[in-house]
Amino acid sequence: MSSPLGDKSKAFALEIIKICNEVKRSKRESVLTNQLIRSGTSIGANIREAFYGHSRADFVAKLQIALKECAESEYWLELLIESGYYSDSAILEQCVEMKKLLISSINTAKKNMK
Repeated sequence: MSSPLGDKSKAFALEIIKICNEVKRSKRESVLTNQLIRSGTSIGANIREAFYGHSRADFVAKLQIALKECAESEYWLELLIESGYYSDSAILEQCVEMKKLLISSINTAKKNMK
């Protein structure tokens, strides 16, 4: 099943994997990147799971988990960028965009529950 949110989250996860591997290789940093790879790839996994939820409430709950993982990823990206381990802020902008999409999707799904 393909969806814009699912596609964007998968592309984001793949970019996170590349960035984390690059930072680990070049900067020898693993604490922040290990956290980021977990949260950054979890977003898409929870979105995918949401599409197979048992109910609208289950769908919303999975998207809310994805949103939390997205917020966590945003934090780790901020730390990587502000500490100088990584310099391209485009991935942070992508994360913020994903967060906005998730918030909008959650609000729409909640509105449709009524």
